[in-house]
Amino acid sequence: MPRVLVTPVQFRNLDAPYFSILRDAGLEIVFPASQQYTSDPVALLDELQGMDAAIASTEPYTAEVLAKSSVRVVARTGVGYDSIDVAAATNNNVVVTITPGAVDQSVAEATLALIFAVFRDVVARDQEVRTGVWQRRSMPRLAGKTLGIVGLGRIGRAVAQLAQGVGLQVIAYDPYAKQAETEAKIPLVDLDEILRTSDILSLHVPCTEETADLIRRETLQQMKPQAVLINTGRGGLINEVDLYEAMSQGHLMGAALDAFQQEPTPVSNPLLTLPNVIVAPHTAGLDHQSEVDMPRIACECVAKLFRGDWPQGCVVNPQLQATWSW
Repeated sequence: MPRVLVTPVQFRNLDAPYFSILRDAGLEIVFPASQQYTSDPVALLDELQGMDAAIASTEPYTAEVLAKSSVRVVARTGVGYDSIDVAAATNNNVVVTITPGAVDQSVAEATLALIFAVFRDVVARDQEVRTGVWQRRSMPRLAGKTLGIVGLGRIGRAVAQLAQGVGLQVIAYDPYAKQAETEAKIPLVDLDEILRTSDILSLHVPCTEETADLIRRETLQQMKPQAVLINTGRGGLINEVDLYEAMSQGHLMGAALDAFQQEPTPVSNPLLTLPNVIVAPHTAGLDHQSEVDMPRIACECVAKLFRGDWPQGCVVNPQLQATWSW
């Protein structure tokens, strides 16, 4: 019986309803021996021995892992796939799938929550009251500010809709979007303009060669003094050394980061020492509904491929369709 390794820690429950999709297709479900998330390619390769497919989190599917393992499918529970060497997957005839639509609303809500947390100084006020400090101070009003969205895909559009509802003016930068295809109230601008004019800059693009270190010393210097940076995308979009420099010098009012260059980020990360930086453990895409939808869609992708069907709209390397078989 073909075997499917399920790596996301939060989905390791054999009684979960989405696993019936795999069982009904004739696939065996296997959980890793380790109870923890692994970022070690060697440990991942060991877990993948004898596996035909993987329901994957953000663990590193490197060229070596893909070449030395027997997996035919890597089904990501989410929409980001920068931890997978897609070119190597294609060369090794491994189909890579994602779960489009499963996390859009969750990430959008988390993005707005982080924006509010910065503008209302939620974390610091909570900590002060708990330690006996009763300090009433005002913060900037959010309504009327300009939110610049970098990446106007499904998630970016969901963020825009919520943001407009609370009175934010929304602009976007996306070199692959066309103005005719976007919402009429979301003007498309170039990168220089969105950096220069945004009161809040929110990142919603994948981390690629084109976007890695998008936020670095040069682009940070272009941002408005006292602007706010939000990252619910990928840690590799930000040069953390340069961001620490900008934040510690007071150039930005605040930042909220749900993703880091290294995950889990070490407690020695200097950004964690800054009071105007709010952090989260890469959970923007997780809510009760997405925790059902992500594994369900991922399991459907694996089951369809096992049956010889092609999961349209979910495959990252569709060029394999003509030649791939289980």
